[in-house]
Amino acid sequence: MSSLSHLDASGHARMVDVSEKSSTQRKAVARGNVFMAPATLALISEGKIPKGDVFATARIAGILAAKKVPTLIPLCHGLALSSVVVDLVADRQTASVRIEAEARVTGQTGVEMEALTAVSVAALTIYDMCKAVDKAMRISDIRLVFKSGGKSGLYQAE
Repeated sequence: MSSLSHLDASGHARMVDVSEKSSTQRKAVARGNVFMAPATLALISEGKIPKGDVFATARIAGILAAKKVPTLIPLCHGLALSSVVVDLVADRQTASVRIEAEARVTGQTGVEMEALTAVSVAALTIYDMCKAVDKAMRISDIRLVFKSGGKSGLYQAE
């Protein structure tokens, strides 16, 4: 078995041992979208969603989620995150909210799961806050778009 496998020699689940890996600066960026009715996007933009400020709440939820990754995803390492930034942009042409999360750490393992989780939970928060006015919203295209640091180096989506 590879030392980077989540299975031991007997096939049992285990956390990967990263103690011999070099500590490097690592960054990951993930993106996703929440598509909705144009009227729902207008309510968000005008601050008229009854549950409150959708963007502020989704941003905080995304940041908190990135910090909780090891309790949400089995076998993920707990990281002392240096930074998590969640940006949300209303796009009237596509009637959607574009979400981007960037996570940074100096450590022995990457922050891809933290960035992806931040986007996912921010999107779920938007859905939760707006579902009373638009149950047909669609969460879509959550993906890693950039990663740097570590042995595998740079990844950038096309």
